[in-house]
Amino acid sequence: MTTTVQSNPARSRGKRQILVWALWDWGSAAFNAVMVTFVFGTYLASGAFGPDDRGTSWLATGTAIAGVIVAISAPILGQRADRGGRRRFWLALNTLAVVATMAACFFVEPKESHLLLGVMLLSAGNVFFEFAEVQYNAILVQIATRSTMGKVSGIGWGAGYLGGIFLLLIVYVGFIAGDTHWLGITGDDAMNVRIVAVFAAVWFLIFSLPLMLTAPSPRPSAEQANAPRPSLLDSYRELFRTIALLWREERNTFWFLVSSAVFRDGVGAVFTYGGILGTTVYGIATGDVLIFGIVANVIAAAGAFAGGWFDDRFGPKSVIMASLAGLISVAVILFFLEGPQAFWIFGLVLCFFVGPVQSASRAFLGRLTTPERAGEIYGLYATTGRSVSFLAPALIAVLVGIFGDSRWMIVAIVFVLVAGAMLLLRVTDPVQHEEVAAG
Repeated sequence: MTTTVQSNPARSRGKRQILVWALWDWGSAAFNAVMVTFVFGTYLASGAFGPDDRGTSWLATGTAIAGVIVAISAPILGQRADRGGRRRFWLALNTLAVVATMAACFFVEPKESHLLLGVMLLSAGNVFFEFAEVQYNAILVQIATRSTMGKVSGIGWGAGYLGGIFLLLIVYVGFIAGDTHWLGITGDDAMNVRIVAVFAAVWFLIFSLPLMLTAPSPRPSAEQANAPRPSLLDSYRELFRTIALLWREERNTFWFLVSSAVFRDGVGAVFTYGGILGTTVYGIATGDVLIFGIVANVIAAAGAFAGGWFDDRFGPKSVIMASLAGLISVAVILFFLEGPQAFWIFGLVLCFFVGPVQSASRAFLGRLTTPERAGEIYGLYATTGRSVSFLAPALIAVLVGIFGDSRWMIVAIVFVLVAGAMLLLRVTDPVQHEEVAAG
């Protein structure tokens, strides 16, 4: 007698959804790892555009301005996507806008007069990326259960880091290392760096397409479907009502949004300014920054996967607090050290703790919301993050300006991480309900 094992179609669809969802994160490394951190951000901070600290200061200013724009807009876009059932549309529109700004960076030549153009494009890309990520994060609530939220979130972050590894390796071999590059491209007028922007844009487009075409959108309620389309002013009124409701009835969610806003700003600064710190303070060669980036993404991916496993077992708060403690301790040690070797060792340890903080934070909030309001809540997640995103850039700009030494970026980042950890102490883990399938 032969026993036939039948597959579970629902489970197969779930796995496919997670794979397609994670591919967007894989592709997004083109913006985060290549454009912001290890290639184009470092290029803008280089001597090609004037003194090194000038480029760093301009980038920090551009990031702060982008943060203000996101802060006042993200929850409204999330809210309107929830109400209209248009999550896929807004995800696709903003993803394509990121791709366009990345490709346009090709026109940023190594001239002082082009620094403003480069900063504006990278800052605009940050805005559109945050808008797209609001919709992307909201999809997590639709494809994961409360008991698997940590693992699925970790898979997404891990995929992003692994995508960064492959892309940085390709970029290093093809366009950065040596004097001659693929397609006969040379380093004249930084052509090899500028073509990387185009390559990265194509990479993001390819891997984001599956989700842009198939992303699930929330079904608006009958009341929402029949209600007239709210004006922009009505949307802001609804947002303020939501914030008031969180304060009155969901105080834990409120304080998590506040605390995560602060510590995520510090965590984001680790990668945003990591490449600049390595080249300007610890003597890492420009070409070696990419090698560091590849190894850093391997370490960060391992941290994200491990964090997702611990998240589902011990709760996201424990994962976040332990990781923040690790980040703060290692950063303090690194401040007092010199040379490339110190940056390689302790910089990589920092990267291990970054992944779990990001993954567990997203999963923490996912357990506190529903698919019907996930866009607005993750919009608030972006808004609260961006509303204080001036902290690290502003502190960096001030301290670097006062001391004339980019090393003080570390002090600014540590201060923000400590503040975030102290605020998180008053937050409790969300109650995790085991979901039992109907049999």
